Amino acid sequence: MSAETPADVAALSYEEARDELVQVVARLEQGGTTLEESLQLWERGETLAARCEEWLIGARQRLEAARQGAAEPSTDDGADA
Repeated sequence: MSAETPADVAALSYEEARDELVQVVARLEQGGTTLEESLQLWERGETLAARCEEWLIGARQRLEAARQGAAEPSTDDGADA
């Protein structure tokens, strides 16, 4: 987890971060916010996007580890010691 990620975002699941990011993007696309509000939304969106990326990187690493574990031949010959 990045030291720059606020604790509230760090605690979000992938789905929670993604859903909030969708809401942030929708608000930015609607317009009608002040420049300061837009900047705050943008910053929040960047933080949420980074959190989603962290989840996806972790998921990819887990899948790769599982694939490597499944591809390695077993050293157990079935004989009892």
